[in-house]
Amino acid sequence: MSDFYSLLGVRRDASADEIKKAYRKRARELHPDANPDDPGAEEQFKELSRAYEVLSDPDLRARYDRFGEAGLSGGGQAGGDPFGGGLGDIFEAFFGGSGFSTRGASGPPRGQDLEVTALVDLAGVLTGTQASVSVDSAVRCDDCNGTGAGAGTSPVRCVDCEGTGQVRRVRQSLLGQMMTTGPCGRCGGIGQVVMTPCSACAGEGRRLSRESFTVDVPAGIKSGQTLRLSGRGAVGPRGGAAGDLYVHVRVAPHARFTRDEDDLVTELPISFAQAALGMHTTLETLDGDIDLVVPAGTQHGQEFVARGRGLPHLNGRGRGHLRVLVRVVVPEDLTEEQETLLRRLAEISGEEVAPADKGLFSRIKSAFS
Repeated sequence: MSDFYSLLGVRRDASADEIKKAYRKRARELHPDANPDDPGAEEQFKELSRAYEVLSDPDLRARYDRFGEAGLSGGGQAGGDPFGGGLGDIFEAFFGGSGFSTRGASGPPRGQDLEVTALVDLAGVLTGTQASVSVDSAVRCDDCNGTGAGAGTSPVRCVDCEGTGQVRRVRQSLLGQMMTTGPCGRCGGIGQVVMTPCSACAGEGRRLSRESFTVDVPAGIKSGQTLRLSGRGAVGPRGGAAGDLYVHVRVAPHARFTRDEDDLVTELPISFAQAALGMHTTLETLDGDIDLVVPAGTQHGQEFVARGRGLPHLNGRGRGHLRVLVRVVVPEDLTEEQETLLRRLAEISGEEVAPADKGLFSRIKSAFS
């Protein structure tokens, strides 16, 4: 599989104008008319034209940069037309009409790639998990075994392209007279025509179905990452190969832990007395309890780290860390005894505090709000 940027001889960050200029130059060099003795010239020119078609379109280029050529067979939307058209009004209304399908020189087109989102929890990210997803797709019609032909009949060879699925045309362009090869309009590039369509699928060789899959989600995966299930997309019409299913993973928020790369971060609320005198607590984690000793004199915002108790590194060894941030909680309502003890502590420490007379204190105006 050739790299489109290499075919045009441009960098991956080339501008649209640079791509256009490179294509014109390479087209003059590779045009079949300029290489009559080279049997591979036509195929090279077709590859060059395909590369320019993709890289000159911002949307196609973005998909190619992300997924390679596999991404060009997808419509980019989870609800896009997974069949590439041709199933009639019901399919167009259900799936829409955008997207691309790919095929060889002849034969049934490949089915559309599909997209779906899988929701997993943080515990599943720690250990790896399985997620169930469902997607509306196209599957082979059992009545005609995917041929599209009615009972007792078979598809026949197309007379326009003589079964090749391709027709040649001569047209004028900026480069002069050019011969192009494209899909046959009569048979749609398949090379065969259905004379008596299957009544169950209207000659498409496929039908609508709600399909469910179980996806293996690896440990350490992050929200926004995508898993590819090869051959689990929509099947093509009349025996065409199935596209791929792209599963976009979303990690659900956790009640106590947040994620920082592969580190797990949580807060530990403690009182002023616990911070000043120290304490011991048992911290519940995603994979068991651990002891945490808070030494005397711990400050608000201080961090304690349990190394190797975070999330696994995706496709690598080791784990991130568990980080515990101390949050000193100041009580808002004090009992009379608590207030007396705190005032005594402030007096011993020589600290300035609000007077016991709340009315007097409330009449003092502050410059801050």
